[in-house]
Amino acid sequence: MLDPHGDRTPADALAIAEARDACRANFARSLAEASAEDQPYRHWMLRDVLPADMAATLDALPFPAPALNGVSGSREIHNNTRRYIDGEAIAGHTTCAALAEAFQHPDTVAAVEEVTGARLDGCCLRIEYAQDTDGFWLQPHTDLGVKKFTLLYYLGPDGAPDLGTDVYRDAKTWSHRAPFEPGAALAFVPSDRTWHGFEPRPIPVVRKSLIVNYVTEEWRAREQLSYPDTPVSGRR
Repeated sequence: MLDPHGDRTPADALAIAEARDACRANFARSLAEASAEDQPYRHWMLRDVLPADMAATLDALPFPAPALNGVSGSREIHNNTRRYIDGEAIAGHTTCAALAEAFQHPDTVAAVEEVTGARLDGCCLRIEYAQDTDGFWLQPHTDLGVKKFTLLYYLGPDGAPDLGTDVYRDAKTWSHRAPFEPGAALAFVPSDRTWHGFEPRPIPVVRKSLIVNYVTEEWRAREQLSYPDTPVSGRR
């Protein structure tokens, strides 16, 4: 596993710390001001989740969009080409390091717990860098199990409001679609009611998003985690 501090200079470390703290403050404000919805299950709509400069840098990361090869329906089908804010990304990109440190921070964890009621102590941070292309779709699913919090953050593109997450009342009943607005996010605490997915429809450009989860220690794919050996701690 790569050393997240690697060959970074003091200037790099300072830049990471400043970006981390700006991200923490931005997210905390966005979460506190989030719109809470109860139908068809409790979820939150956030705006301006990340600082604009951080979002722009993340959007421009040099990660190629994976090929679907005509197959979709679940992300697990393409596990071998999925990208994460993992040890390699943290070591190679200061913005990835700042993002991971912000969501690993106890104050961030405590804020999520306070607003949503999620219990995250002892969980690990997992951030997927998702790039969806034409032909992508997701069958309705709940995230129930080892995922204890889900944040679906939209990076881009702008001007494509129909590319948001679909929300369902159950596995077969569509409810509504979250608007796809760069900087916005849909958040929820997974339960047996938190059905969501992505109905098949044209995707004219690469649909970029961050999927932020806190998962329990039972998560097997440790290489996907930002800090596989360091669980988070809240302040409940």
